[in-house]
Amino acid sequence: MQTDVVRIGTRGSALALAQAAETRARLMAAHGLPEGAFEIVVIRTSGDRIQDRPLSEAGGKGLFTKEIEEALIDGRIDLAVHSSKDMPTLLPEGLEISAFLEREDVRDAFIGRRVKRLEDLPRGAKLGTSSLRRQALALRLRPDLDVGIFRGNVQTRLRKLEEGVAEGTLLALAGLKRLKLEHVASAVMDPATFPPALGQGAICIESRIGDGRILPLVKAIHHEATGFALICERAFLATLDGSCRTPIAGLAKVKGGRVGFTGMILTPDGREAHEIAGEGEVADAAKVGAEAGARIREKAGSHFFQGWE
Repeated sequence: MQTDVVRIGTRGSALALAQAAETRARLMAAHGLPEGAFEIVVIRTSGDRIQDRPLSEAGGKGLFTKEIEEALIDGRIDLAVHSSKDMPTLLPEGLEISAFLEREDVRDAFIGRRVKRLEDLPRGAKLGTSSLRRQALALRLRPDLDVGIFRGNVQTRLRKLEEGVAEGTLLALAGLKRLKLEHVASAVMDPATFPPALGQGAICIESRIGDGRILPLVKAIHHEATGFALICERAFLATLDGSCRTPIAGLAKVKGGRVGFTGMILTPDGREAHEIAGEGEVADAAKVGAEAGARIREKAGSHFFQGWE
């Protein structure tokens, strides 16, 4: 039995801590270990420190993982717990995503200050979001809205909404559920018209490649269907060279040994959008995602990416 304490690295927000605690609980249950066998190590990331501008202007997705990954490489932690949608497609040398927990609800939730639905916002109302994808999708549905930066953790954004900084905001329903805050959602967005971020709702575990101590631990809590879905989604993202400057959405679903994928790319103003679909055996999940990415890039044409990629 493992006697050394396993150090779990995470960001310090309430949501990140809830995800780390869920991971710890699953590891405890899978291996019959006490809570004391694990230590949750909080690491403040660049993404947490930068609150005055969009992440797309500050360096992109890696801002939420860089310092945690440095701690993993240095051996200060043994594994890292992340929101999959925060993970860049290229990882530092020597690190890998070694497990995915079973995916939560993938949908976005609308939270209105005085109205219940995005459609009900008054013309010209301020919608707060830090996501280019949510901005583009919202403007696609409501081009009249004034979409502005809305940074901070879930509680900070809810407080800003109460203070009237915006009339509405959009958050991942999975995060609200993990924080036992799903009751604040005034409406849930239909993924057919408001597709999620790639990886949304899925917690992933990152560890050192070939770590014989940690890999058997985390493999026991890996959810296979979620893993195949995320392999597909991340391949789509990688093919498009997706970053925080690129409004990209998509969702893979696994059923009966097959994976089905739908993806979308948009211009930041939501005026132009292209959709794609693909399907194949789960063993070819990466191929399904990569081919969908190549086809949607060809469909959109080179002009689509000029000036904003």
